Amino acid sequence: MNSFRHKSIYLVRHGETVWNSVGRFQGQLNSALTQRGIEQAEQVGTILAQEIKDYSFPINVHISPLGRARETASIITRHVDLPSREEPRISEVTLGSWDGMTHYEIDTEYPGLLTGADAFDWYFRSPDGETFDSACIRVKAWLSDLSVCTIAISHGLTGRLIRGLYLGLPMREMLELPVPQNGFFKLHDGSVEFIE
Repeated sequence: MNSFRHKSIYLVRHGETVWNSVGRFQGQLNSALTQRGIEQAEQVGTILAQEIKDYSFPINVHISPLGRARETASIITRHVDLPSREEPRISEVTLGSWDGMTHYEIDTEYPGLLTGADAFDWYFRSPDGETFDSACIRVKAWLSDLSVCTIAISHGLTGRLIRGLYLGLPMREMLELPVPQNGFFKLHDGSVEFIE
C-alpha cells in the first residue's frame, strides 16, 4: 500500500492569474491573480473554513513561495487562521527557459521539441526544465515529511503530481488529472475528493 495514503491533505491550487487567462505558462515565474482568481481564493477560503471547523487535530498550512500562491494564501488565511509557512517543495515545476512562454512561442523558438507532444507530456520536454523524476522526488520528500493534517497551497502541475503520487498513479494518469481553481482536493484515507 502507498505509504502516503494515511496522510490528510487539503490541496489548493492558486486562483486564476493573468497568464492563466491568456495561455502563458508560468512555471516558476509569476503573474498576479485576476479578479476572478481573487474571487476563487475567497470562495475556497470560505469553503475550507467550513470544512475544517470541527477538526480536533493540529493542521498546518504549507504555501508555495511563488507569488501567485502567496497571494492566494493571503486571501485564504483570512478565513483559515492556522500556523503557516512557505514550502519550496510544493512550488510549480519549472520549465526552465520555457517559463513565461506560450505554446506558440515555444514552438517558434524551439522548433521540433514539441513534435509529437500532447496536451500533457510537453511539460517535460524543455531542454533545461525540471524533469518528471526530479519533480516527483521533491514532492515525495514533502509527502513523507508530513506529520499532521496539512493545507497545501500549490499549483496545477505540482498538484497533479501530489495527487498522483498519493494515489500511486503512473505518470500518464497523473498528468491527465484535472486542475480546477474553484475548489480544493481533500486527500484522506487513500482517496481524493474535489470539494467546491
